[in-house]
Amino acid sequence: MIDQTFSVPYTQRVLFTRDVFDGSNNLLHNLLANTMKGGRVTKVLVFVDSHVAGTNPGLLPSLEAYAALHPDVFTLAAAPISITGGEACKNEFALVEQCWSAIHFAGLDRHSFVFVIGGGAVLDLVCFAAATAHRGIRHVRFPTTTLSQGDGGVGVKNGVNYFGKKNWIGTFAVPYAIVNDFAFLDTLPAREKRCGLIEAIKVALIRDEDFFLWLEKHADDLASLNSSVVEQAVQRSAQLHIAHIATSGDPFEQGSARPLDFGHWAAHKLEQASKFRVPHGEAVAIGMAVDLLYSVKAGILDAATAHRVLALIERVGFKIFAPELLARNERGEHTILAGLEEFREHLGGELCVTLVPKIGQKIEVHEMDSKLIVKALEELRGR
Repeated sequence: MIDQTFSVPYTQRVLFTRDVFDGSNNLLHNLLANTMKGGRVTKVLVFVDSHVAGTNPGLLPSLEAYAALHPDVFTLAAAPISITGGEACKNEFALVEQCWSAIHFAGLDRHSFVFVIGGGAVLDLVCFAAATAHRGIRHVRFPTTTLSQGDGGVGVKNGVNYFGKKNWIGTFAVPYAIVNDFAFLDTLPAREKRCGLIEAIKVALIRDEDFFLWLEKHADDLASLNSSVVEQAVQRSAQLHIAHIATSGDPFEQGSARPLDFGHWAAHKLEQASKFRVPHGEAVAIGMAVDLLYSVKAGILDAATAHRVLALIERVGFKIFAPELLARNERGEHTILAGLEEFREHLGGELCVTLVPKIGQKIEVHEMDSKLIVKALEELRGR
């Protein structure tokens, strides 16, 4: 047997700016300036969330003008390609094949780039296609929502839904860079702009008590979606997420612990059970509420702290109950409990759920008492 250990260094780049495609903004030029091979100008294929393109009518002209202004560092391999956004796009595997086809006919190679501009679902879809074309084409993410700028878009995961299960097909692929352009947040509807705030509360709960205190202090500004305060929350959330990926020792989740998925086992199942009526951010708020009240009943967390966190979640503007939580299958079993088994399968066979014993700390448990979960659900309905 030959047993040779080797390591591959990765750099996780997250850049914060405003109006990235403005001709006077050199961030993108500087980012790409050192990527050319043998003096060859880098080819870029751009995918754009159709909703983002619709609400930002100047986006595509600005992008094309920026490329024309900087021909020394990159060229567009084809016209930007529109992709229908929203979680439903991840249920259509034909869209992955369309991305592969576009990459093929644009003549991209492993020295090229895929740019993807959009919300978390479009990022997941297109980055999966890029990561599997030619065994991996470099990609740059331009997240356009608070949820993707502070959480999903700054990670190393991508994927699509299959067999009715969230992210069943996917890869780990470190983006060449993530560009958080705060100007995109200005055009978000209030509901979408609020969604990313729950991930800030989540990461504060498991990693940073001082950040949680900051969120409490600024809860009214967050509830009113004050742009400056929301941007600060998004930036700190992104920083904590990147720190976890880089320092946890398990960036590609070869083990079972996934602390950044606090509240997500129930959230993922709730999204499916509601046929995505409940979007991801709102589902995470409810999933966190389930796990907080469960933790109290299991003797892991004191009731005062749990209700303090729930009060912040509600104060910022989230509901903590949805009727689908109490839906039952044909055998009379609570549908939401199937989320635990699906989570176990997704983790490789061993259940590992992150819970919070106190603000800023986390523990992992490998079993959960279904009777206590149901009691937590019923308490949420009563609340």
